[in-house]
Order: sequence, then C-alpha cells, then structure tokens
Amino acid sequence: MVMPPRLVNGLSVDVEDWFQVGAFEGVIDRASWDTLDLRVERNCDAILAVFDEAGVKGTFFTLGWVAQRVPAMIRRIAGEGHEVASHGWDHARVFTLDRARFADDLARARDVLEQITGQAVTGYRAPSFSIDARNGWAHEVLAEAGYRYSSSVAPIVHDHYGWRDAPRFAFRPVAGADLLEIPVTTVEWAGRRMAAGGGGFFRLFPYAVSRWALQRVNRREARPVLTYFHPWEIDPGQPRVAGAPWRSRVRHYSRLDAMAGKLRLLLRDFAWGRMDALALAEAQRLPR
Repeated sequence: MVMPPRLVNGLSVDVEDWFQVGAFEGVIDRASWDTLDLRVERNCDAILAVFDEAGVKGTFFTLGWVAQRVPAMIRRIAGEGHEVASHGWDHARVFTLDRARFADDLARARDVLEQITGQAVTGYRAPSFSIDARNGWAHEVLAEAGYRYSSSVAPIVHDHYGWRDAPRFAFRPVAGADLLEIPVTTVEWAGRRMAAGGGGFFRLFPYAVSRWALQRVNRREARPVLTYFHPWEIDPGQPRVAGAPWRSRVRHYSRLDAMAGKLRLLLRDFAWGRMDALALAEAQRLPR
C-alpha cells in the first residue's frame, strides 16, 4: 500500500523579546526597552540551530524594532534560507491603531526588513493576532500595501484576542484582492473549538495533546496546520517581571525549560516549511 505524502505545514517564529509581549505591556513602558537585556539574538541563534538539526525552513515574523537593533541576526536568518516576514514595528496591537497609523506601522517595519535582507517582505502577522471582528479594515490596508498573505486571525474565544466566527482555514478577506489570510490552527472536538497552533497552548499542555490535535487536522480534515512560538519561550533564564498580573506570569514563565525538547519532537513528527510556500499552496485551493 502506497501511503499518501505528508502534508507540509507552516513553521513560524514571532520574533520579539521577553519585554515586548502583550501580557507585560501594562507594566513595561516602551520608552524603557533600550535599557533592558536584549536576549532575542542568542535565542534566535538557538532556534536556527534546532531548525538546521531537523533540516527544516520556517518563517520569522519579525518586529522592525528588533531588526533595527540586531540586523546581523536578520541577515543570518535570511541567509540560511528562512523567510523574513513582518510582525509590525513595535508590537502595537492592530485594534489600537487607525488605518493611517497601521499603514505607517506596516511601511516602517517593511522598509527596515527589506533594507537588511535585500528581499521582498510579502507576509505579515499581527501582534497578538489582533485582527478581528472590530478591524476587518486592516486586511484592506494589507492588500493595498501589496502583501501576499497574512497570518493574523485566531478563530477562537480568548481573553486577549480572538475572532470566533472567522473561518478556520485559509480565506480571501478582501473581495477582488490576492491577499490570503491563514488563521492560526484550531481543532474541533466534542462540539468545541480549541487552539492548537502553538504559543502557550503548545508549551503548557503535554506534547501528546498537541500531536493529537495537529494530526487530527492533517489526517481527518486533510488540511495543513501552522505552528508558532517566540524566541523567549526557549529561554528559562530570562528576567522575571515584577508587578505583572499573576495569570500573565503563569502563562509566560511556565514550562520554559521544556520548550526546546518539545520543539524537537514537533519537527520530527510533522513535515514543515515556510509560510510563503504554505500561502502559495493554499491560494491554489481557493476560487478566484
């Protein structure tokens, strides 16, 4: 019996440092960022080593603020065959911006990334998946700017983000435009929709739960999945933030020491590739 080829899934890293996460935005002032310990470069180096060990390429959705400060790291990422895409300038959630400020944020980040890499930036991920039912206009701005794809929607209910009624799989959010939206992966079970794409969900739950969920989507629904994580998630030695809400501290610091090992298992058990390749494959599925 000939087994069908494994689906190639989307592998992505949201390149931001430990002090730039949404959970800490109320206790760490952006004006203080340059005084804090920048750990993103050493953590990305470790991720690149894990990816190289597994023989996979991925997409690094990168803050312009980070790229401006560690350009050699961004050149390394691109030079090793990974995609460099945009995560905006400084992790401002899209629903806190208006059209003009969002367009400026996009342009500023893209300009820095393209100058550093010498490559076109065609993909975008909103900080904290902050495109939702409140700001569908953001997709129009992305389409106008010429982005090929976005991966900025979480079709779940969550206390920090979520667009519960959004499609679970790739869709065209703007009529007549080529822009594709690739939502973060979810799984449906027992009448409930659950996050399955990565981040804290992957880090906090046993690996077997994530493997089951992703295999269910690959095999039962015959659809590719995407995973995402952050460089700070493989860094148990990062500073602890005093004054952050207890729920944020639990989410952020739990099981950091387990993340690298779980990532290696994930790369072993599934087939992975860049998000731009996934976007191209998904675009071919959809009617014009």
